[in-house]
Amino acid sequence: MCGIVGIVSRDAVNQSIYDALTILQHRGQDAAGIMTCEGSQLYLRKNNGLVRDVFHTRHMLRLRGKMGIGHVRYPTAGCESSAEAQPFYVNSPYGITLAHNGNLVNGEALKQNLFREDLRHINTDSDSEVLLNVFAHELQQRGKLRINADDVFAAVSGVHRRCQGAYAAVAMITGFGIAAFRDPYGVRPLVYGRRKNAEGYDYMVASESVALDSLGFELIDDVRPGEAVFLGYDGSIATRQCAEKPQYAPCIFEHVYLARPDSIIDNVSVYKARLRMGEALAERIMRERPEHDIDVVIPIPDTSRTAALQLANTLGIKYREGFIKNRYIGRTFIMPGQQQRKKSVRQKLNAIDLEFRDKHVMLVDDSIVRGTTSQQIIQMARDAGAKSVYFASAAPPVRYPNVYGIDMPTKDELIAHGRTVEQVAREIGADWLVYQALDDLIEAVRKGNPEIDGFDCSVFTGEYVTGGVDAGYLDHIEQLRSDAAKQERRVADHEVIELHNNA
Repeated sequence: MCGIVGIVSRDAVNQSIYDALTILQHRGQDAAGIMTCEGSQLYLRKNNGLVRDVFHTRHMLRLRGKMGIGHVRYPTAGCESSAEAQPFYVNSPYGITLAHNGNLVNGEALKQNLFREDLRHINTDSDSEVLLNVFAHELQQRGKLRINADDVFAAVSGVHRRCQGAYAAVAMITGFGIAAFRDPYGVRPLVYGRRKNAEGYDYMVASESVALDSLGFELIDDVRPGEAVFLGYDGSIATRQCAEKPQYAPCIFEHVYLARPDSIIDNVSVYKARLRMGEALAERIMRERPEHDIDVVIPIPDTSRTAALQLANTLGIKYREGFIKNRYIGRTFIMPGQQQRKKSVRQKLNAIDLEFRDKHVMLVDDSIVRGTTSQQIIQMARDAGAKSVYFASAAPPVRYPNVYGIDMPTKDELIAHGRTVEQVAREIGADWLVYQALDDLIEAVRKGNPEIDGFDCSVFTGEYVTGGVDAGYLDHIEQLRSDAAKQERRVADHEVIELHNNA
């Protein structure tokens, strides 16, 4: 999961891109970067850290130009190197910069193909650099000194033929414009909009519509699956379908957890989708536990609030804020190790005892991934005096790894993998546990846009919409993502730094 943005304007874009990345910070807190273009000159600043820490006044002053792209990242394979911060750049042809959200499932094969046949060198382990070089090669194949939008769309078509997986990308071609494109299934989100200026319009593309809203841009549309949008340096805009057989299958987990509730993705209000999730979950509780004794519904902040509020309203039960969140602690399921995750939960949340004491409490969360956080929060509720602690998940059981750009754990680290609902309840210490039904979740989101053919629900079903995901690939993902593998990489990186410092 990452956040991307691209802007073509009549004015300097550095501050607007910075502001947009700050708004998209929830999509990645590991690294940030901005590349701007002024005439034929490019200006880059990227590093590990939050947007506010990566960019200081001296950096912003150097980011000159009226066109640029930006990126916020967390790593899908646990890499902590600033070398893999985006955007990436290649000088041939024309000078192209790319920022990417997603993951290519055939990245290794493409990397070999780029070296052996296209004679291109990949310098990092990032599949985003692979995607950039595929796009650059396809554009170079046009063999033209001066290109136009048709050439860009032809290159995107070539990307679709060669790349498998999820990708929403912005690619800036020096002095020419910005191409934004989305994979043929539309797994990761991408929207574009416009803002009136004195001579016409400024154009912007971003991962979520909230970034457009906050900067005064009017939402035009989503970039459709397989579609490309070209924002010309001269203020022009063009769109074209570049995939042979596009199919609408966006990631449903965006609506469950990843996206901000004030965003509209694929013409679906995330906020309304979460309200419907809460209503459906309440109806399931009434069917399964009509004689329940729930006294109060308490959300686990922040993402579950919308669903929890509607669940409480539907059940006719009090809704209360029982946990206060420290907003300066990152998301725990992407913490680098189990011990750090355990420590961070207590730092992140504090219980208000009076909301728990002598009550039968229903806690609501958006999902249960590892179960570590759920287990500790349930214990916090008991320590605060709750008589009983029930737990509701607005999503179905997460039983399979994500391969499309979300750094979820390996299947053996997912608490629901290979366990029944009752077994998960015992593991996390809940008196009883209720999960959302998958059909209800799909209906809650699809109701906002019946045109959506289906969803990527792979974390719940193990069915991967793009193809190309077999047992061998999943084993490869596990080797990269396990806590043990990440710890080994951190130790290796530390040793390299020590050797460098002592040289």
